[in-house]
Amino acid sequence: MKRNIAVAAILAFCALLAGTYFWSSSSAAPAATYVLLDGSKKQTSDLKGQVTLVNFWATSCVTCVAEMPKLIATHEKFKSRGYGTLAVAMQYDPPSYVVNFVQTRKLPFDVAIDNTGDVAKSWGEVQLTPTSYLVNKRGEIVKRYVGEPNMAELHQLIDKLLLES
Repeated sequence: MKRNIAVAAILAFCALLAGTYFWSSSSAAPAATYVLLDGSKKQTSDLKGQVTLVNFWATSCVTCVAEMPKLIATHEKFKSRGYGTLAVAMQYDPPSYVVNFVQTRKLPFDVAIDNTGDVAKSWGEVQLTPTSYLVNKRGEIVKRYVGEPNMAELHQLIDKLLLES
């Protein structure tokens, strides 16, 4: 009996270790084209060379609206060091609502509207908002957040990634 418990504990520990390894390993950010509010286009490849938070959000999402001032503060804190934010409004969000939100809140970063839903699909079928991805300077996804991130942890990770070459 004690041996079975010990074996189960070892197996559970190994599974936890493997899960941590696989979930923490970086993968390339997916290729996508973002149509910004000004009509210009940006590619995922344009994000290379800076640390970027790609945030999927909607004006109808209470958590998204509540976290936006924190995302603005984060952007302002790190932008001079090579950090950027790309907010991607979901397909179901009316463009006029997005434009109004961006103008009234004076969002200081790029905002795209995912009119076709292709951007959300390319990032792993994003359906829940907010969902954010932190991308390093090499264009690799370092962390995925579903819901509002713990901002202190996010800031520590951004600091660390900005120091990498």
